[in-house]
Amino acid sequence: MAVNVTVWSENYHEPREEAVRRIYPDGMHGAIAEGLTELLGERVTTRTAVLDEPEHGLTDAVLAGTDVLTWWGHMAHEEVDDKVVERVRRRVLGGMGLLVLHSAHYSKIFRALMGSTCTLNWRDAGERELVWTVAPGHPIAQGVPRPLVIERQETYGEPFGIPEPDELVFISNFSGGEVFRSGCCFRRGLGKIFYFSPGDQEYPVYHHPGVRRVLANAVLWAAPAGEVGEPLQNAHTPVQW
Repeated sequence: MAVNVTVWSENYHEPREEAVRRIYPDGMHGAIAEGLTELLGERVTTRTAVLDEPEHGLTDAVLAGTDVLTWWGHMAHEEVDDKVVERVRRRVLGGMGLLVLHSAHYSKIFRALMGSTCTLNWRDAGERELVWTVAPGHPIAQGVPRPLVIERQETYGEPFGIPEPDELVFISNFSGGEVFRSGCCFRRGLGKIFYFSPGDQEYPVYHHPGVRRVLANAVLWAAPAGEVGEPLQNAHTPVQW
């Protein structure tokens, strides 16, 4: 049975900033959905939704048909309707998986599910990020290069105002010296949540094959029990960047 994924993005930067549009001509949501289809094929069906749609594209019907929701936000967290946030929260507690990406650490839905500030330190100097696997047996880590090298990326640093993760899969370090818990798993109710920090809009991170592998693995991990069959083929094959 295919995993039904809704890829959500606020889609704020792409229409407004030519530099971002050059990197993501189909939007960041388009690049994320493309990567999932590329790696998972018929094992996944994807749809996209953005902030400007009625009910942000996340109606009761859409969420009822969603096994895993991915969420990217940055500039418009406060524009997300609280009714939609509560709708998503209830679905996660009921078993829908949630992938929270990059600056969505400060989204209303992540803060609601974590019950904490979800703040962090950051700066943007386009530095190299090394994403280190610290749980090599975890399903999300399978086939991910060790380390996963992202040549240019916004820098995130501790302290990160989240509860202790149920499982810590990745830790990143940056050229400037910061370290960050970049891949964290949580369970809330019946739902699984994975936070993954790489993915600033000014860099082509969601075209990176290693990052795409992480997201594809995370979708399978976060899907409700019974939705996923065999693991990804060639999951242990290193990905070159």
